[in-house]
Amino acid sequence: MIQINLVPDVKQEMIRAQRMRNITISCSIITGMAAGGIVLALAIILGSQAVYEAATSGRIDREYKQLAATKDINAALTIQNQLKQISGVNDKKSINSRLLDAIAAINPPAPNSVKLSKVTLDPAEHRLTLEGSTAGGYTATEVLRKTILNTKVISRPTQQTGVSPSEQALTDKVTLQDTSYGLDADGQRVVRFTIVFNYPEGLFDNTMSDVQIKTPDAKIDVTDSKSRVPDTLFSAPATSQKEDK
Repeated sequence: MIQINLVPDVKQEMIRAQRMRNITISCSIITGMAAGGIVLALAIILGSQAVYEAATSGRIDREYKQLAATKDINAALTIQNQLKQISGVNDKKSINSRLLDAIAAINPPAPNSVKLSKVTLDPAEHRLTLEGSTAGGYTATEVLRKTILNTKVISRPTQQTGVSPSEQALTDKVTLQDTSYGLDADGQRVVRFTIVFNYPEGLFDNTMSDVQIKTPDAKIDVTDSKSRVPDTLFSAPATSQKEDK
């Protein structure tokens, strides 16, 4: 007869079950402690943030009240803002004397000289329109057109004092239009014309300094302190010959 003792196996199962229970309880305790630590850390962070926000808000309120109590604070802030804009306004300031000197520089010498009756400057498009007349005929208008095309502008940026002056063309295209014969104020037969061209940006404002106009015949300084516009450069508009008959 064979007998099998099952008691040791039962004990082993009980021991294994107790061990698993103990491990599960230990893991649960560790997990609970970790979760509690995370909650505590979050609570500390939130509490610190609330304290910081309260302190910052209080400081802002105190400094605002102190600033608001300052005498003439609105006027001071307005002046400060205007001072920041002075540089930009100064750069965009129109320098009309350069315009007069520039058109005097591009006027060819006799017998091809011209007289202008109207000068239109368009700063937005950087366009210059010259209306006038010449006793030199159509040849003089062509000489004027070629003179403008061969004229150079020598300058340097206003804010860059250490930079050497650079040279660029006054324009790369000149449009000659509305040419016709007419009579000037003295009854002399002349050719009336209109010339249109675009000039370099900054030529007639304060972004360029030490400006010189270099024509095929001469180099002329057009800084503000030097103005040499001849009286013969301008005249009354010439009238059409048909209108006088």
